[in-house]
Amino acid sequence: MDALNVKEYMEGVGRAARAASRETAKASTAAKDAALLAMAKAIRDGKESLLAANAADVAEARAAGLDAAMIDRLQLSAKGVETMAQGLEQVARLSDPIGEITDLKRRPTGIQVGKMRVPLGVVGIIYEARPNVTADAAALCLKSGNAAILRGGKEAIRSNQAIAACVRAGLKAAGLPETAVQVIETTDRAAVGHLVAMPEYVDVIVPRGGKGLIERISKEARVPVIKHLDGNCHVYVDDAADPAMALKIIENAKTQRLGVCNATESVVVARRVAAAQLPAIAKMLQAKGVEIRGCAETLALVPGVRAATEEDYYTEYLAAIVSVKIVADVGAAIEHINKYSSGHTEAIVTENYTHAMRFLREVDSSSVMVNASTRFADGFEYGLGAEIGISTDKFHARGPVGLEGLTSQKWIVLGNGEVRG
Repeated sequence: MDALNVKEYMEGVGRAARAASRETAKASTAAKDAALLAMAKAIRDGKESLLAANAADVAEARAAGLDAAMIDRLQLSAKGVETMAQGLEQVARLSDPIGEITDLKRRPTGIQVGKMRVPLGVVGIIYEARPNVTADAAALCLKSGNAAILRGGKEAIRSNQAIAACVRAGLKAAGLPETAVQVIETTDRAAVGHLVAMPEYVDVIVPRGGKGLIERISKEARVPVIKHLDGNCHVYVDDAADPAMALKIIENAKTQRLGVCNATESVVVARRVAAAQLPAIAKMLQAKGVEIRGCAETLALVPGVRAATEEDYYTEYLAAIVSVKIVADVGAAIEHINKYSSGHTEAIVTENYTHAMRFLREVDSSSVMVNASTRFADGFEYGLGAEIGISTDKFHARGPVGLEGLTSQKWIVLGNGEVRG
């Protein structure tokens, strides 16, 4: 597809999405849920063709020398196909946010003023590798009354198109426009450039992928972006921390899964308890194969630690590496975290209520926790049912972006003939 044809193709996709968004915005909950259940059935019925398409993608990825982590994200199993279908059914069971009226207040003039939840319109989602994102994103966008334009990575083109066929079948079965969810058919990188620069057709872009992709999208976009740059998450062990609790939380937060955005990448320890607690924490981490990069005080307390650089404290490792910093107190911990964090998720381990409340108020991240693992920063764990990503922005959505994050609110006024004097 040449450059001119890509532009024409993307404009056609945009026009169709804008038209479809008018239909999805007014679609009944019953119609949206019927479409989601029909999609789930189509995915189960098409399992063999989905797996065959995915096998072809995986074979090509291996031949191209893609790394093992990328291939792991790309690969679908029979269980993965069933999980996709169940995910669609789960979204169908969620409450429909569209049309919800809140905060109605009667004014002295007699009018009632409130807010109504409405769709954003057309959501463009750009992602890499994981084919299941195609089904997840389609489900969340549809349930929240939006139309979606999905652009997956070229390594998953066959898988994504096979899933797209199931999505279209579900929309058609429910009487909704098949263009309510469109999966881009070209692997040309120029398609992304056009998608993020069509404000007349696209209302918001959600990039899901590596830091390089998200930085590129943020730089080129002429459409608002809900972005998640990285997850440099911290656990602070306060001078009033329970040692057993601190050990348990850090073990889970760092080692349960290394390559996820809510895994802890840095441990901060209050100086008053460092000598008593840090050696046991370090021993546990090292026993699990985690390399520790620490400050000078950490090196003096724990054998086998590498000296941390300034860059280490800014780094999201997504690997068996953790940085450690010993600080004076909760105030110094907050200062350190606010300087180096990516604004994703931070936790304090403490039995001191005042310290806990100060940490909650002053740490500037999308999720802040007391005595819990950072691994809980997740749409499902927060009761959202599912998520489209985790936003480290402050506008329009922050933290896990579920159905409500894919909506906006408009002011509504209910009157009975009132006029302004």
